[in-house]
Amino acid sequence: MAMKMRQSLAQLEKEFEYEMERDRDRRHHLRRQAVHRSRRRRAEREKKRSNVRYWVLVFSIIATAVIVTIAMFQTLSFLLG
Repeated sequence: MAMKMRQSLAQLEKEFEYEMERDRDRRHHLRRQAVHRSRRRRAEREKKRSNVRYWVLVFSIIATAVIVTIAMFQTLSFLLG
């Protein structure tokens, strides 16, 4: 009976160590996945921001060109008229 109990305890210890190793591996894998998702989301946000900045820049250049053109023609009409 004592021998069987020792084998049972040894088997339980092995299973416990195996489960601990699996849990450690799973936590490591989940951590890597979380880091990867975080980096991907950060890259997507940065891409969206840069896209918005680009269009704001384009709009401001066009608006500046239109305003300067209007101001030039009004000044010219004031000077000639």
